[in-house]
Amino acid sequence: MKKTISFAGLHFTVAFTVAYLLTGDLLIGSLIAMIEPMVNTVAFYFHEKAWQTKLLKKSHYSAPASKTISFAVVHFTVAFTVVYLLTGDALIGGMMAMIEPAINTVVYYFHERIWQRKEQTENYARHNALDMLVCHH
Repeated sequence: MKKTISFAGLHFTVAFTVAYLLTGDLLIGSLIAMIEPMVNTVAFYFHEKAWQTKLLKKSHYSAPASKTISFAVVHFTVAFTVVYLLTGDALIGGMMAMIEPAINTVVYYFHERIWQRKEQTENYARHNALDMLVCHH
């Protein structure tokens, strides 16, 4: 859950910035920035669950780049839908769907890399702690 929350904070910041720059409207930008990341945070959670299944976890598709591409597709879809529903403007919805997810896809890739390193470090520390408990004679 920590991973999801950390990504949500990054996502909100990017969404607000892009939405405000595209609409010039603080209220619409704020609504988009609240709703679109919330919907994508739920999508992110289920996306993570899908990638943690045994089938995907053991396959070569679990690489950060493949995982990033699959989340980008989800993200583009959610971004367009939310912005179109809030603005009624397909052009702004399309622009938001291209710009905001593209930025967040890059953010997601680095976020994923950081979390993988964190997990590797924790696993390494756990392994070393177990080694210290085992008596080597």
